Amino acid sequence: MGVRKLKPTTPGQRRRSVSDFDTVTKSTPEKALTNSVKRSGGRNAKGRMTVRYRGGGHKRRYRVVDFKRDKFGVPATVKAIEYDPNRTARIALLFYADGEKRYIIAPAKLEVGSTVVSGEKVEPVVGNAMKLKNIPLGTFVHNIELRPGAGGEMARSAGTFAQLSSKDGKYAILKLPSGETRMVMLECMATVGTVGNAEHQNIILGKAGRKRWLGRRPRTRGVAMNPVDHPMGGGEGRASGGHPRSRNGVPAKGYKTRSKKKATNRFIISRKKK
Repeated sequence: MGVRKLKPTTPGQRRRSVSDFDTVTKSTPEKALTNSVKRSGGRNAKGRMTVRYRGGGHKRRYRVVDFKRDKFGVPATVKAIEYDPNRTARIALLFYADGEKRYIIAPAKLEVGSTVVSGEKVEPVVGNAMKLKNIPLGTFVHNIELRPGAGGEMARSAGTFAQLSSKDGKYAILKLPSGETRMVMLECMATVGTVGNAEHQNIILGKAGRKRWLGRRPRTRGVAMNPVDHPMGGGEGRASGGHPRSRNGVPAKGYKTRSKKKATNRFIISRKKK
C-alpha cells in the first residue's frame, strides 16, 4: 500500500499523486450490499443553498458497512478488499459461515483468505471484534463504540487507531493519536488493529478538477470579498484581512469552539495537545 507519483507530462499531472491500489482485489462492489446516494448539492428541503462550495462530483453507490459487528461466534472469511468512494479507508468483503455477506472497515495487514470473528472470548488478532473488557492492555483498536450497541463511531478513517491504556471500574481508558485521553465503557465493542490505507494522508490532488470529482466547488477566500460578505473582506489594496475568522465571525487558529456544557466532557480525561 503506497502512493504513486505521476510524471509531469502536463501542468495537471505535476506534483499529482494517486494511491497505487495494490491492496484492492475487487473492482466492483457486491450489489446486494449497496444503496443509492442522493446528493444535496448543499441545498435544504426548500431548495435553498445552506452550505456553500458543494455540488457536482462523480456518482456514487453507498456500501453498507457493518459497524456493529454483532454477528457473534460465526467465523467469516475475507473474500476481497475493495475501494470505497464514500470513505478514506478500504473495506473488506466478508463471507460468513452461514452464507451471509457483510462489509467491514479493512484493518491494516488484513489479507484475502484471513478468518475473522466477533464475540466475547475470541483471540485478539487483527480484524476480530470484541468488547473492550476482553481486549488486553496496550492493544491498538479501531471502529470503537461510544455507546454499547450503537455501532462503531470512533477511529474509522484511514490510518486511525486508539490504544487501550488501562481499565478503571466500568470504563476503559483510550489514548488517541491526537494526545487526547478518553474514557469509554467496557461494554462497548471495538475491532483489533489499526485502520488500513494510512498512506492516504500523503496523496496530493494536484489540480482543481480532481477536487470537483469529489463534489467540492471552488472556495472563495474571505480577504477577497467585500466587508458586507465576510469579516476579513474589504480594505484598500491587498489588505491582510485582520484576525483570521470564519464568515460568522468565529475566530480561527486556536479558538476553542467545544461547549463547556457538553454532556460527554466528563469522559475526556485530558484534551488533545496543542
